[in-house]
Amino acid sequence: MKINLLFSIDDSFVDQMKTTLFSIYQNTDHKHQFTVYILQKRLLKQTDAIQEFCKWLEMKYVPLVIGEDSLFEQAPVSSRYPETIYYRLMVHKYLPESVNKILYLDADILCINDFSNLYKLDLKDDLYAAASHKKLTNVTKMINQVRLKNYEAEGYYNSGVLLINVKKTRENVQASDIFHFIKENQYNLLLPDQDILNGLYGNKILSIPDEVYNFDVRKNATYDAISMGEWDLDWVIHNSVFLHFCGKEKPWQEKYRGRYAALYKYFWYKAMNQ
Repeated sequence: MKINLLFSIDDSFVDQMKTTLFSIYQNTDHKHQFTVYILQKRLLKQTDAIQEFCKWLEMKYVPLVIGEDSLFEQAPVSSRYPETIYYRLMVHKYLPESVNKILYLDADILCINDFSNLYKLDLKDDLYAAASHKKLTNVTKMINQVRLKNYEAEGYYNSGVLLINVKKTRENVQASDIFHFIKENQYNLLLPDQDILNGLYGNKILSIPDEVYNFDVRKNATYDAISMGEWDLDWVIHNSVFLHFCGKEKPWQEKYRGRYAALYKYFWYKAMNQ
């Protein structure tokens, strides 16, 4: 099976992305043909190193250089939300016409089991497949519906793992809609790119289980409560596919002490010393 992977990073996140890729290589059937696309403002300084790393993993690397495209000039930008986070919303503009499906991953993710069943999903008319990080109460769901003015959305989806129906986004996702949404909701956007995704397209997202495909490592107690103790560490190791190290504390930081710190550091060490 041909599998397209998508990242959107700058030079400061190359090592993290390499760790994600190495974990995919270790836990996914090697019979698949991988192509790694990286959205980037300018050609990454470590382009040659990325090329060699992907070659070692038997993956093809294709840089998608945005350059001085004025398309994103109106997007809200800050130190926490750089311009790069918006690239995935318009990725269909930069991908080859032959690409009809691609899996976007944040670079703070580990793959610990095969994800081919996710990639095989038939999205039909849905634009994306994504997971909501928690079982929302009706009150929280209502707040997000009102805040983002999308009353048809079933939940608030995390954009860190996003299976994209490129064929359909070419037909339905327009820059003008995105910027109009930003203008109309600029004071309500807490997580700009994710809010845009949910506000504009929340009713066109196929829901996937977060405990499997977007396990938030900060929320062990929440998962334990929801599952009545079923989703313990052993269950996660055997069943979860993507561990997502959400939040400000990251596993590559020296003082990080999360439950999956050692697991992340293992893959980091292997990726950095290949």
